[in-house]
Amino acid sequence: MLGRLGFETAALDAKLLTQHALGLGALELAIRENEPVDEAHAADIAELVRRRMTGESVARIIGVREFYGLAFTLNSATLEPRPETELLVDMALGALPAGGRLLDLGTGTGCIPIAVLANQPDAMAVAVDLSALALAAARENAQRHGVGERISFLEGSWFEPLSPDGRERFDLIVSNPPYITSAVVETLASEVKDFDPRLALDGGPDGLAPHRIIAAEAAAWLKPNGRVLVEIGYDQGASVSALFLEAGFDDVAVHRDLNGLDRVVSAHHLEGCETTAL
Repeated sequence: MLGRLGFETAALDAKLLTQHALGLGALELAIRENEPVDEAHAADIAELVRRRMTGESVARIIGVREFYGLAFTLNSATLEPRPETELLVDMALGALPAGGRLLDLGTGTGCIPIAVLANQPDAMAVAVDLSALALAAARENAQRHGVGERISFLEGSWFEPLSPDGRERFDLIVSNPPYITSAVVETLASEVKDFDPRLALDGGPDGLAPHRIIAAEAAAWLKPNGRVLVEIGYDQGASVSALFLEAGFDDVAVHRDLNGLDRVVSAHHLEGCETTAL
């Protein structure tokens, strides 16, 4: 049925949905594939397939998406972690010093800081999100992967929830912020437009509203020689780089993903730059 509707991964989708409905792993399903399914489970499978036919992704239907080799719980307030963002984790692991402190802005599922902490056992992190529901998923994911004691979650907009008393300083700030222009959001595939939270997609009229905030305020929260890593759209390398250069950052560079597309802008906060906590 999914194949007739043009779903490119129809066979895999059907297999994953069936596994989920029956509570079986891939191997067990293969072993038992010729066994009859009772009416209740058949109805469950049919309902999951119906949801997939509407454009809802398999990961959102089953409530879990793999990222950086880890499984992350999803809910209606979180984006699905996507493979392209793994570059941000790779770069964060390379930039964060031993025992370093990481700040993740707009954390969603918590996939970025959790993946970093899971691979750097002496690191600590603070994760911020505007959505309480997204933070609930992030907390669950942190506990699932054994890093809950090393990460703090704060509800609010960008830097606003951080302590303004000057004690909060980080070695690295990371973010995968909304960066799609408002007009383009409505043209996205149904799987994204109709099911991903718009709050996590819409970056304003030019897609750069969150990047402007991060570039303008990040230095106040970085230690000397700290760094910023932000994900960007494929055509935003020059414009986001300009924002960080205008804000006084050095070593601003654009990094490409495995598809050869601009994906991350990095910037260096050199010692001696003026910082005033907001």
